[in-house]
Amino acid sequence: MGIELVEAMKLKQPLGVPMGVKLPSEGVIHNLATEDQVLLTKVLTEPADYVDHPEFEQADAEQKLFGSSRLVDGGTRFVETHDALAGVFQVGERVPTLSFDQEQHLFKRFNFARMQVTSILRAHVGKRLSAAATRRLLAWGHRMLWARSVIVRLNMPLVLAMAKRTRLSNIDFNELVSEGNMALLRSVEKFDCARGYKFSTYSCRAILKSFSRVAMRASRYRGKFPAEYDPAMERSDFVERQRDSLVADCVDELKEILLRNLAGLSEVERTVISERFALGEPSFMGPACPKTLEQVGQLIGVTKERVRQIQNNALKKMRVALEDRFLAA
Repeated sequence: MGIELVEAMKLKQPLGVPMGVKLPSEGVIHNLATEDQVLLTKVLTEPADYVDHPEFEQADAEQKLFGSSRLVDGGTRFVETHDALAGVFQVGERVPTLSFDQEQHLFKRFNFARMQVTSILRAHVGKRLSAAATRRLLAWGHRMLWARSVIVRLNMPLVLAMAKRTRLSNIDFNELVSEGNMALLRSVEKFDCARGYKFSTYSCRAILKSFSRVAMRASRYRGKFPAEYDPAMERSDFVERQRDSLVADCVDELKEILLRNLAGLSEVERTVISERFALGEPSFMGPACPKTLEQVGQLIGVTKERVRQIQNNALKKMRVALEDRFLAA
């Protein structure tokens, strides 16, 4: 996985972060857990940005937001001794509703963690990330992802409620929810809690705009494709394949009739049919080739007109036998 991370970083240029931040050594990368390697790739390749807040400039900002915490030597996560939001959100429980102060606190945590990630990257412009800097970068990255996941989880019911209230009968409900969730994620990244508004006030407008974009896209699609896709309207080669299969079965049956003389043909009639339509057994020179009336006449010693008469009479007998054996079945 460490080699994959190095190769991914070679192919994907970091966006939005200070240019020239160098990867940690391969030894440091190999010592990271798979989850941490994925997070490191995400942090170094995706745009790094944050929404500033006046409280971030205070010396005890981290203490107020996260309480007492420490980074264990060799670890990539902070050990929290006290969490102001402990018990508010528990996995598996019903999604609670945060108070205004709790929501503000959560967004401050999210953006403070993003600020720390950005600061570490800016401090290493033109430098290689050391083992200690990498662990600290990942620790703040985990805090950032945790805060964002909690915010999204708490507000996903808002997307469902708005999707149900939006009456767009010509749009699939799942597509509507998917677009709303993407708008919710973008809103989390851009929301400024310092303005004093609830996040739902900001995100509702973004979600409604995403629904409008879905409706406009569906309208343009309807203009180009007024009818829904229907497989029954597609041109199929089933009839042609069925006919080819029937022809092949008929040929096999005719060979059987001729081989066992089930149509009561004379020896001359059998010879004429075999030579005219190449129904005989292949020779050492290869598969038999159909012969002309004149060639068959020379073979049995009659005129080509007589060959034609013998051929027509034999075909009538074989048609009767074929109908009795194959087509009737």
